[in-house]
Amino acid sequence: MAKCDIRNTIRSLRFHADEMTQAELAQKIGVTRQTVLAIEAAKYPPSLELAFRIAEVFKVPLDEVFMRDAPAKDDATN
Repeated sequence: MAKCDIRNTIRSLRFHADEMTQAELAQKIGVTRQTVLAIEAAKYPPSLELAFRIAEVFKVPLDEVFMRDAPAKDDATN
């Protein structure tokens, strides 16, 4: 499966939240640890609802957790 173009700061946020584990985050947002792993590795884009739940756990705005990569200049159309 190809990586998605959505980056995230989940690993850093977990580290700054008393080194929260993927399993702990998964339990807080109602998914499996494997789902958190895939989202964190940018292999699976979360639903909008799940993205908001993740941001709420860390008490930060959504755009501090997820950001979209800008398309490469070669991909831009004129």
